[in-house]
Amino acid sequence: MAPAPPPAASFSPSEVQRRLAAGACWVRRGDRLYDLSSFVRHHPGGEQLLRARAGQDISADLDGPPHRHSANARRWLEQYYVGELRGEQQGSMENEAVALEETQKTDPAMEPRFKVVDWDKDLVDWQKPLLWQVGHLGEKYDEWVHQPVTRPIRLFHSDLIEGLSKTVWYSVPIIWVPLVLYLSWSYYRTFAQGNVRLFTSFTTEYTLAVPKSMFPGLFMLGIFLWSLIEYLIHRFLFHMKPPSDSYYLIMLHFVMHGQHHKAPFDGSRLVFPPVPASLVIGVFYLCLQLILPEAVGGTVFAGGLLGYVLYDMTHYYLHFGSPHRGSYLYNLKAHHVKHHFAHQKSAPSLKISRTCPEPPTLESLKPVLGTQMVQAAELRTFIY
Repeated sequence: MAPAPPPAASFSPSEVQRRLAAGACWVRRGDRLYDLSSFVRHHPGGEQLLRARAGQDISADLDGPPHRHSANARRWLEQYYVGELRGEQQGSMENEAVALEETQKTDPAMEPRFKVVDWDKDLVDWQKPLLWQVGHLGEKYDEWVHQPVTRPIRLFHSDLIEGLSKTVWYSVPIIWVPLVLYLSWSYYRTFAQGNVRLFTSFTTEYTLAVPKSMFPGLFMLGIFLWSLIEYLIHRFLFHMKPPSDSYYLIMLHFVMHGQHHKAPFDGSRLVFPPVPASLVIGVFYLCLQLILPEAVGGTVFAGGLLGYVLYDMTHYYLHFGSPHRGSYLYNLKAHHVKHHFAHQKSAPSLKISRTCPEPPTLESLKPVLGTQMVQAAELRTFIY
């Protein structure tokens, strides 16, 4: 017979106030207490929004407005659970408890997701490298990988390979920006000599001279091509659903992108590590050199490399930055976080919504449309 779980810790209102006075960001949901101090930087609504709710009941905020938080966001919250609030609570606790009870009554399907995360009962052993375990999950992999957690991931047994699979964010500009500057300077000098011509590999009679004034356009073409290639790879490769009976394709998906959706705030895995990045970047460079004249292909490559650096830096900022409310980056971050928590099985789109509205779920439409109509809609409708 399994031992009974240890009783949850309990805190008096005065104990909670002392922690708040020390700078911690504790919130509650009914009697349940959560320490969000380490999460405030990651919150898509900004740090100040959570700080303003420190010590308060966030039950109503989870259901909106401005939007209803997703099932994964609520599951994510449980990872910060610290204990129960005991004794008399300040403010309108009775009204808040009634509101919480009504919320649970109107959405009973959400209640099982409020449980505290039990790492010992997860589908994988978090004390061991995950890459060799995920392939055995089979049909359970797709659901498991799209339930994000707030802890780092270890992929490999070897400490050396594991170290090469991670990096700090600033390694990207430190390594690649000097290369962009060197290639740009070098190939611009080649253009300035006036002997760069197109189609020389096909004919000598109808070649086309490329003046140095074309350098900025070719550089910008590289940035555009990188954006297009990254979008196509992300949409059609990273967000493929691997066959449930393919151990190695599940592993491949997890190492390419699944691990990022499982641990979206693992800061060591948010940008492309330099060693594997060098292999991919080298392939792109060789392909461009085979297709285009050296100076033309090199200039396009330099622009694409800068596009990659800007992309990786923007991606990191969308996870750890705190843009001003109402700014473009604020809305972009909200859109990206929804991609991780609410619509993570959908590939990201090129259009960034300014308001990022939360679409209704089929389950929430049952009181309006009726169960039979919703069940029929589930056969032919995709939300978002």
